[in-house]
Amino acid sequence: MPHERLAELLRQHLDQLSAERRRKGFERVITERLSGDGIRGPRYRVAGYEQPFIRMNSNSYLGLAADPRLIAAAEAATHRFGVGPGAVRFISGTLAPHVALEQRLAVFHQRDAAMLFSSAYAAVLSVITSLTTPDTAIISDELNHNCIINAIRLARPREKLVYRHLDLEQLDAALAQASQTCRRAIVVTDGIFSMRGMHAPLDRIAAIVARHDAAFAENVPLIVDDSHGVGAFGATGRGSEEYCGVQADVLIGTLGKAFGMNGGYVVGSQIIIASLRETGPTYIYSNPITAAEASAALTALTILESVEGQERLAHLRAMTERFRQGLRERGFETLPGAHPVVPLFVRDPAATAALVDQLFARGVLATAIMYPVVPRGDDSIRFQISAEHTPADIDEVIAALRN
Repeated sequence: MPHERLAELLRQHLDQLSAERRRKGFERVITERLSGDGIRGPRYRVAGYEQPFIRMNSNSYLGLAADPRLIAAAEAATHRFGVGPGAVRFISGTLAPHVALEQRLAVFHQRDAAMLFSSAYAAVLSVITSLTTPDTAIISDELNHNCIINAIRLARPREKLVYRHLDLEQLDAALAQASQTCRRAIVVTDGIFSMRGMHAPLDRIAAIVARHDAAFAENVPLIVDDSHGVGAFGATGRGSEEYCGVQADVLIGTLGKAFGMNGGYVVGSQIIIASLRETGPTYIYSNPITAAEASAALTALTILESVEGQERLAHLRAMTERFRQGLRERGFETLPGAHPVVPLFVRDPAATAALVDQLFARGVLATAIMYPVVPRGDDSIRFQISAEHTPADIDEVIAALRN
């Protein structure tokens, strides 16, 4: 059946995105990973280009995605369980590596229980929609990730209150306002704000939540999505909670960034996790991650908790600071912080896109971040440091920017 009128509207929208340099449809295809030589870290081949590239836009903060131990664990699990789970969890899709990983994650985060999801995005959707009732207020930081924004839309709370980024006085006022109309309030925040690399002050947020909790008949649970924090932030890689010295009521993490594979998870009390297993739509009706991914994640956790893990974290912090210092010395605008997401603010869409193109010509893969991913005027390049980067890699990228 032809749809000419709809097709024309969609075409106009795509043309507008292209004109504004905001269209993401063009995807560079990585065809090969080349091992490092000790001085330089790994390089990547891109379809259509001869030169190898340094990858400065990967979430693999610990550099574990191609680790032979993770590959071996995934391969062994594949031979034992097959390439897919074959069913959702409550039918026959729960495999031994799923249970083992959930138990390890609960211990790692010092919680009663954990549950796996196909992604952290799916985890956020299930947690927020499942814990929201018609008498709930959801209070959210304005720069929270898209998954939180969409989860709130799907949850349809009685009140949706968005406070200015990290404006805790406005958070305090929002809770006071919500207490007049709602039996329950949910405060939700990113642990690490993914476009800026800044952490939420969870200790101060938790104190505000605790101060208002008695005003709500059904409490004020604090939900933190720390997908960019876990494995990359905090003294032992336990994320923003560890850095701030406090625990959220519900913590959401991912296996798809620092741990190097796919999947998301939630940790919390026994009763919250048990409830989510009965009500979370993206858990109940979606296949889980594969046995291979769960087994590789178990191996990544073991590495992170070892002496080697501490060494990787220390190296990651050193490379992050080397890069930030290089930007500062050359007069680029960035933000302070210890997280390996390092933004370089350009504040103009065309100039941002042009600088990314220039970096690509010099063998550097980086990503332009523009509206609506970030507010207008915050156009930037998001650099992401990895433990697989070396001092020579960092200096190479800084030199490419200087030139």
